[in-house]
Amino acid sequence: MRTARFTLDPAFTTGDVNPRVFGSFVEHLGRCVYTGIYEPTHPTADAEGLRTDVLDLVRELGVTTIRYPGGNFVSGYKWEDSVGPVEDRPRRLDLAWRSTETNRFGLSEYIAFLKKVGPQAEPMMAINLGTRGVAEALELQEYANHPAGTALSDLRAAHGDKDPFGIRLWCLGNEMDGPWQTGHKTAEEYGRLAAETARAMRQLDPSVELVACGSSSRSMPTFAAWEATVLAETYDLVDHISLHAYYEPQDGDLDSFLASAVDMESFIENVVATCDHVGARLKSPKKINLSFDEWNVWYTSRWHEIENSAARDWAEAPRLLEDNYSVLDAVVFGSLLIALLRHADRVTVACLAQLVNVIAPILTEPGGPAWRQTTFFPFAQASRYGRGRVLDVRVDSPTYETKKYGETDLLHATAVRADDGTVTVFAVNRSRTEALPLEVAVGGLGLTSVAEHSVLADENPDARNTLAEPDRVTPHPAEGTTLTDGTVKAVLEPLSWNMIRLT
Repeated sequence: MRTARFTLDPAFTTGDVNPRVFGSFVEHLGRCVYTGIYEPTHPTADAEGLRTDVLDLVRELGVTTIRYPGGNFVSGYKWEDSVGPVEDRPRRLDLAWRSTETNRFGLSEYIAFLKKVGPQAEPMMAINLGTRGVAEALELQEYANHPAGTALSDLRAAHGDKDPFGIRLWCLGNEMDGPWQTGHKTAEEYGRLAAETARAMRQLDPSVELVACGSSSRSMPTFAAWEATVLAETYDLVDHISLHAYYEPQDGDLDSFLASAVDMESFIENVVATCDHVGARLKSPKKINLSFDEWNVWYTSRWHEIENSAARDWAEAPRLLEDNYSVLDAVVFGSLLIALLRHADRVTVACLAQLVNVIAPILTEPGGPAWRQTTFFPFAQASRYGRGRVLDVRVDSPTYETKKYGETDLLHATAVRADDGTVTVFAVNRSRTEALPLEVAVGGLGLTSVAEHSVLADENPDARNTLAEPDRVTPHPAEGTTLTDGTVKAVLEPLSWNMIRLT
């Protein structure tokens, strides 16, 4: 196969990676919370009921911002149900996932979970703008963040949390253009409500950062027109607009599935164009950044098969959306990570949906073990080594034909230069059958050696980690990767995610 090539030059960069790009998402959906992160009867549970085996994996994964409590769940959420003595909290019917919510895990437990994950774990709180509005948003903000001396801040202290939670990043609702959303609204209705809520929240605290809802997906008939209408109302009041995207193979078309990041990059660029168009109309120097606060591989077709089944009738923490990911899925997943990093100049928040059990990199069994999915490894490597400044990568690559995206590069890649001058290349070979020779010119970067070339690949593209075989798929070192006379030479295995660290 022809060699793929690109050149890295310190003078040509995209932008700095915001640590929030390595965020995740905890929703009251299925077993994400209950028997996921929270299981008081588990052998590893701490005094607060958090599974310490899961906490260890979450820290290893390297997540930063964690969005909560939804998702579709938030559009029926009463924050008051989730605070105070656990034994006094009400059981509620959750319309979004047709489940029963016990509220045993609530706002205080969420904040405690973040503190145990570590100082990098920042709260990202979603507000219910489906069935509620401005008043309830202000009440939640006061309860969570005001130091003391008011009814709600003193109530928080009485509940055992003297110190304010310090939530800075807030989502103004969730997927409000989706007809499945409780309290679904038109763009005009939502834009006005979001503006009113944002204005009031900034009166309480001008330093908050706010995310307006974009379209639920690029395929929505409302896409782009929704963003333009919402931003016309909220442009000077919000900091980010949200994007959501999930990918799965359609009709067995694996070649198009492997090129899913083509769609993701186009989606990002379309939203940036829409944001900047509104800014130009308003003659504003401000730039709206992007919060890609739901992204993943998700086999939604499997979900639709059980969506209306009797198995969903108001069960407590049912098994929902527990996709078990293959090597093929992990390669696509890694390519989506690359797409986010390639747009670090505007994508400043991103949340892998979700964190545990629900389309997640971590799986658990009630009372049993927790283990890493195949998708765990690209995320953990990117979070650890993808910090710094993204270098501009323009590949000269062999191509292949896809039904959905036409002629597509076999190589998808990005590179990040850390503050100490080390460079990490993240690369995917989309070919399912052939290895891909790679040459990277790095002469201007002062690099002298290859510290590591880690590969996630397998002879069986359907290989996956399971309860019976939790370590069936793990990264392995590549052989023969060199850096000589300013050129890195490597061979990327077929259907592989690669991390190459250069020092």
